[in-house]
This record gives sequence, structure tokens and C-alpha cells, in this order.
Amino acid sequence: MSMSETLELVSANRSFGGWHKRYRHYSRALDCDMIFAVYLPPQAENERVPLLWWLSGLTCNDENFMQKAGAHRIAAELGVAIVCPDTSPRGTDLPGEHESYDLGSGAGFYVNATESPWKSHYRMYDYVIEELPSVVRQHFPVNGRESISGHSMGGHGALILALRHPGRFRSVSAFSPVVNPMNCPWGQQAFNTYLGEDQSRWRQYDACELVANGASRQRLFIDQGEADQFLEEQLQPERLEAVCEEHDHPLTLRRQPGYDHSYFFIASFIEDHLRYHADHLMKR
Repeated sequence: MSMSETLELVSANRSFGGWHKRYRHYSRALDCDMIFAVYLPPQAENERVPLLWWLSGLTCNDENFMQKAGAHRIAAELGVAIVCPDTSPRGTDLPGEHESYDLGSGAGFYVNATESPWKSHYRMYDYVIEELPSVVRQHFPVNGRESISGHSMGGHGALILALRHPGRFRSVSAFSPVVNPMNCPWGQQAFNTYLGEDQSRWRQYDACELVANGASRQRLFIDQGEADQFLEEQLQPERLEAVCEEHDHPLTLRRQPGYDHSYFFIASFIEDHLRYHADHLMKR
């Protein structure tokens, strides 16, 4: 993105002394216009601040977390910016793109598709790890210290991005992540569609496989609701727990009794996660 290119401001809202803003820009990685959201804490008016990336889950866009998680108050106190990308390309009108909640629109799974027709647009991995960070660094007062978190499909995204890029993120956490997409219906459908039948491609986007292969030693911090309706079929945190134990990979997995998959769960524990990330982001 050259300096001559600009972001289009979609909306701006004052929040806890800072600003929640939404921007539209053209993405080369996805070959379409994209909207992302940024929360800038009050400290960002006078200094460069650290950044938390938040990756959302199926059916979501940039708005869900910013409006429902209750994160702004703590982010303002801690002086941490938050960026929320969308969860898939938008407006590409590929065949079947909008027919199911768990494939296509709203369900990019943070992979680089290799199969037609998806590969021309569905390159969310490159968008989130390369293109959008470049845009953010260019346009906002961030200091280069980054952490990452996410929910469900976005928890999967946060885990694989952190594991595949050791040292890039100061810390990583997740709510209700899809930890073993190769072996659950959501992941199998997405991977088969976007990546084809070659499972060697699948493994690079599976947190359990990455831990087993020693991709990184980064500590993983996960909250999982025990009343989550997707727990047994889709999420299966015990699989990640087992592979981390087998390979002596640092993991904090908290099981929260009575909590489901919703943003009520996220809002209940987001302060813990923000303070956890701030502890890592503020270290010199």
C-alpha cells in the first residue's frame, strides 16, 4: 500500500476517552474492498501504543467484538489498541459463497485457498498476517508490539498465526477455539473446499499439528465454556491439551462451568485476556 493510497473512514464513535473507528480499503490479497475496525485508546493521541489483534468467528464481521465484548473500557485503561479484521472477503459473489453460515461469506477460516474459484479471493491468512498489519502500521500510532486473540474460528486463526510465526506476537489467547480443524466437521468442510484433498496443506492450518511438529514454544492461553453447544463435535479442547502434554508445550486451558459459545462468555472473561496481553505488551 503506497503513501498515496488512503483509507475511507466509514464511522467513528468516541468510547471511553478513545475512538472506535471503521475503515474501508482495497485489499490486494483478497482482490476486493474490505472493512476493518480499530479501537484507539486515549493514550494513542500522544504516543504510540501496543496492539491486540482480534479474530472473530463464523458469521461475524468486524462489528461483533467491538460492540458486544465490552473490551474498550479495559483497553482504554491499559493503553492498548485493538484491530478487528473481517472474517472473509466481501462482495466477491463466488458461486455458493452465501449459501451456508460455515462456508464462504463470514467463514474464511484464515487460510490461503488453493482451489478454484476460492483462491482468487479467499486468502485471509496473507491478509491478516501481512497486508492489514502493513496498513495499520502505516496509518495508526502503534509501536510494533503485537498480541493476538480470537473466538471459535478466530481462536483457530489466532493459534495458527502465533504458532507459525514465532516471536511475531508477544502473547496469544483464544476463546472456544477450533483446535483440531482437520478432525471436526467445520474444519473438514472448509479445508476440503478451500485447500483440496491434499492433507499436507491442511496440517499447516491446524494448531494440534503445529504443536506436534514443534512449530513454536509460545504459551497458549485458552478459555472454554463447559456448556458450549459446539464443545464435543467441533472444538474438542482435550485434543490440544493432550498434544501439548505429550510435547511439553506450555498451555493454560481454563474450563468455565456453565458458559456457552456466545459473547456473554467472551464479555465475562475479556478483562482477564486483555490484562494478560498487556502484561506481555508492556515489557521492554
